[in-house]
Parts: sequence; structure tokens; C-alpha cells
Amino acid sequence: MSVQLRARTIVLTLCSTLLATAVAALPARAEGTARAAWEVKGPHGSPTAVVALDRSDGRPTLAVRRAGRTVLEPSPLGLVTEQTDFSRGLTLTGRSERTITEHYTSPTGKSRDRVARMTEARFRFRTADGARLDLVTRVARDGVAYRYVLPQNHGNVLREASAFALPTGANALLGGYRADNELRFTRYDSAAAAPAGAYMMQGLFRTDGGNGAAADDGDYALIAESDVNGTYAGAHLTHITDSSTYGLSLWNDEPILTTGPLTTPWRAIVTGDLATVTESTFTDDLAPASRVRDTSWIKPGPALWTWLAGGKEAGQSLAAQEKYVDYAAERGWRYEVVDAGWYFKTGEWEVIDPRWQTDSWMPELVRYAAAKGVGIHVWLHYSLLTDPVEREKWLSTLAGWGVKGVKIDFMDSESQERMRWYDDVLESTARHHLMVNFHGSTIPKGIQRTWPQVMSMEGVGGEEKRNNTAEQLASLPFTRNVIGSMDFTPGAFHRPYRPNVASDAGELGLSVLYESGIQNLSGTPESYDARPEARRYLEQLPARWEETRLLTGDPGRSAVLARRAADGRWFIGGTFTGAARTVDVPLRLGAGRWLVETLTDGPSGLLRETHVVRGGGTLTVPVVADGGFAALACRAREGRTTCEN
Repeated sequence: MSVQLRARTIVLTLCSTLLATAVAALPARAEGTARAAWEVKGPHGSPTAVVALDRSDGRPTLAVRRAGRTVLEPSPLGLVTEQTDFSRGLTLTGRSERTITEHYTSPTGKSRDRVARMTEARFRFRTADGARLDLVTRVARDGVAYRYVLPQNHGNVLREASAFALPTGANALLGGYRADNELRFTRYDSAAAAPAGAYMMQGLFRTDGGNGAAADDGDYALIAESDVNGTYAGAHLTHITDSSTYGLSLWNDEPILTTGPLTTPWRAIVTGDLATVTESTFTDDLAPASRVRDTSWIKPGPALWTWLAGGKEAGQSLAAQEKYVDYAAERGWRYEVVDAGWYFKTGEWEVIDPRWQTDSWMPELVRYAAAKGVGIHVWLHYSLLTDPVEREKWLSTLAGWGVKGVKIDFMDSESQERMRWYDDVLESTARHHLMVNFHGSTIPKGIQRTWPQVMSMEGVGGEEKRNNTAEQLASLPFTRNVIGSMDFTPGAFHRPYRPNVASDAGELGLSVLYESGIQNLSGTPESYDARPEARRYLEQLPARWEETRLLTGDPGRSAVLARRAADGRWFIGGTFTGAARTVDVPLRLGAGRWLVETLTDGPSGLLRETHVVRGGGTLTVPVVADGGFAALACRAREGRTTCEN
């Protein structure tokens, strides 16, 4: 290197160091003498993130404000590795900022066309020993998120210091944590009053505590995560008695194994009024772009799910499955799902080797269904796909038969090892053009943007469970289904255990209220035929949704959502807890006159009525105790009497 070049390099390095120091120092504002703080502001109407550093002990925190009100008090940040404690003793050495604008489409979810606009700020911290931790924050109209980046390996991650300090007086809607994410949600008048323990990473908090305002107009924060893969593990919330702070714990407190630089998942706070949170795609927006280049084979749509309609016995019978295919074809439903038992020899729990087509009737069913325009999805136990060689045998054979998708069950873990398994299976199913529905699983957490063949995931105590309540039905639109597609499997009118057993209209409304890329309808053909109005409505369900709007709701008590199909019609579903009453639903579908067909519970079955309502007006609907309704809306015009296609 020449003397001149060496001198120039030294000057540039010095300038870079001085610039980094200046960038770090200029935006800072003193908060007394105790700490320095830096604001991160997003697009117009966004919340504000405030990153601060305690001057006395070098502990970083993050707070969130929205419209001058506190969403999150200063909350601990950082992580601890085997070699370094990155939760204290830090100094800021630099800060940079950029604007992110991303356009993408999604075959599933609340909307097809997405635009993600975010401000990203990177804070570069160092310990006294010179170890570096970057804190990356993002602020969007509907949320604030952060993650940690370790540019160098500092040993396995032992724990995170990450926590969420809710304002005093905040209330909560929380579900206890279990590996399959299937426990019920409970509403607490105070976030501090929730029992000590572990909760799912989908806790909803009303941060203004109510203050006499209607539920729709309150300030909310939904704690979630995004971009979880095999480099890390899933997380859950932890709580101690009489505290408004919720900590974050990793799977079984097991160390995160690292071999080099590390980027952690996003810790997300979806925030805004209730409509903003419910309609948010923030966790998808944070996730990496699609890894599937050609998505033409990914086709969402309704399915006839035969498990509750016939169980394992139906799964083992070709003749029974052909009858279900016939029924799905008559209804115009795109798929039929064959559940557990199809790959066992009759009367035995012995797995048929999938390489030998003569041992299975599945290829014959696939051919039969294809001739009628129906695709077949099949159930698999995840253990069949753990060995790479066996996984390739199964998936290549199923794809060769013409199977359209796989329902993979019983993972029951969010460990780093299991997240690596998800990575491998998602790559393999994408390569074989197989859509996926995960059961006994984690929840989506942005996975549907990166791997759009994921049509749905369970992570919910669905229709097949016997412990659901009316409160649970009214909790899910504001918690689990905000995160991503949810396979609740509505439509089981014949089930005596459903909490809305007295409300066929409420059960019908769940087919819209709950979004799932594959909407697995779980009733028997006989139960649909006995309810021709319900059958007629379900025949109208579109393959996917273009837009979603919350019309009204109160988490854990009521929810009414409208979802727009590609043809401009709006499907509406509502659920309510409590006594029978008449409810007023704001029709927030746009200006002009709307023809609305409602389906409510009448004295002798479902009652269909037609109304003409102006956009912005009110739709008045009677609901039975712990019931609901379904509706279909289209533009009113002269001579139009129905919204049916």
C-alpha cells in the first residue's frame, strides 16, 4: 500500500469514527441526568419508539408512545450469552436510519396486496470489553419491532433480557402457554392481576385501561414475534404476580446454539386502535420475502374436512372418501382433506411404504377427485418426515400421485431443533409443489410470507376440541388470527360440544370471522343438507380474501369482521357472548347503498332476510344467547334482490 493510500485510509477511518459518534450523539436527548434517549419515528400516524440507555449502568430500554399516550413503558432490552452479558454495561457507538418500502402479495391472509412502509434504525452498542451488539428497530403505522444482531459469535445464547412493561391500569387478554398453543384466552381487568406463569406470545393488552371509552376506540398492544427459524427457538411471555411487566422466555430455557454471527427473531408490538391491530399484517411485513419464486401452484380455497364427519374409519375407506369428493364437487369446494388413518393397513397400525402404489388406494382417490375438479390433501404424522431420506420418499411419492397438499401434525415443540425441522420441511414441500397445513404446531409468525405454500396452521383449540367457550370464540379474532391463518375448522353443526350450539347462524359466521387459506369445513354432508341456507352460504365462499375490516368488537365479548372477495362482495361474520339481544353493527364498507342478506337464528332454523343500508349506516341484527350471525353484502341496484352469484 502506498504512503498516500495509507494516509487516505487512516483519514477515512477517523472520519467514519467521528461521524458515527456524531450520529449517535446528535439525536440524543437527556432525560434528567439518568439516561440518554433516541426517538424512532415511522410514517405519518405511526407510534414512536424511544430507545434509551441508562447512564449509570448501561442498561438499554425501549418505550412506545402513540398519539401522546404510553403504549409501553421503558422496557428492558438485551441478551446474555455464554461469554458476554449484553443487557448492561453498554455504550452507544453509532446509529443509522433508513426507510423501508416493500410491496408484496399473499395468497392467504387478510388481504392480497400488501405495502409495508417502515423506518428502521440500527443502534450499535459495545460492552466495556469491546463486544458488539446491534439493536435493530422498525416503526410502522401499525407497530414497533426490534431484534438483536451479534456480528460475531459470543457463545450460545442463554437468555434474553427482553420484557414488555405495560402501563399501570392496562388490562389483558391472555392464553396460558403450551407447546401446541391450544389453550383458551382469559380476560383480566388488570394486566398485573393475571396469575404468575407462562403465556402465549400473542397477548393483547388494552393500554389505556378503558377510561370509559368504547372498546373499538381504545389503545391496544398485541405482543408477538416474527421471522422465527432454525437459528433460534420460539418464545413465550412470562409473568410474576402483581407486576405489569411481562418477560420473555425461550423454549424450556434451553440455550440457543450458535456457530457464528446471529440475528434473533423480531419482538413485535402491534399497536393502534382495535381496528388497526385486528387488520394488521405487521408480523408478515417484518418477515423475509418469499423464497418461492413460482407460486402459480399455490391455490387457497374451501375444503371438506372429513375427520369430524367420519373419523378414522372414513379415512380408511376409499368408498367413503369418494362420496365426500362428490359432495365437495357439488358444493364447488376446491379440496377434500383425508385425515389420519389413510396410510395404515386395514385393521392394523402398520404404515404402508409410500413407494409402493399398489399398497394404497390414495392414487385412485386422487384420480377420481381430479376428474371432478377436486384436489386432495392428506394427513401425515410429522415423525414420517424427520429423516431426510424418508421425507423425500414420502413427499415425492405424494406429489407423483397428484396430491395437492399435506396436513402435518403433532410437532408439539418450539425448540430450536424443531424450528430447524420446519425450515427443512418447508423447503422440501415447496420443491414438490405441496401446500401445507401444520397442526399441533407453532403459530405462523411471518412464515406465510416467506413460505407462501403454508395455507394454515392450527396453534388453536379448534372445533374438534370440547373445551371452547363463547368467550374464546370472541377472543381469537383479536389474538391468534391477527398473527396469521388459523385452522379452527368451523362448520361442525352436528357437534354437541360447540359453545354456540344454540346458534347455527353464529357457527356459520365463523367461516368468515376466522381466516384460513384452506378453510376446512368440518360438518357432515347430512348436517349441511339439513341447513340449506347454511349450505347455500358456504357454497358462496371465495378462495381468498382481498381486504379485511373490523366492523365492531370487544375482545373476549364480541367480534364482527367483514372480508371482501375479488368480485367486490363483502362476507360478514359475527359472534357475541351473553344474553340474547339486538345488536347494531356499523356498515363500514364504503359510501353508497348496500344490499345486505343476513342469516340469523329463527324459531325453525336459519332465517335469511334482505336489507338495504347506506355505507356508514347501521345494520341491526338479532342474536341469540352466545350466538352470532352471517351476512353477505353487495352493491344495491335496481332489480337486484340477492347477492348470490
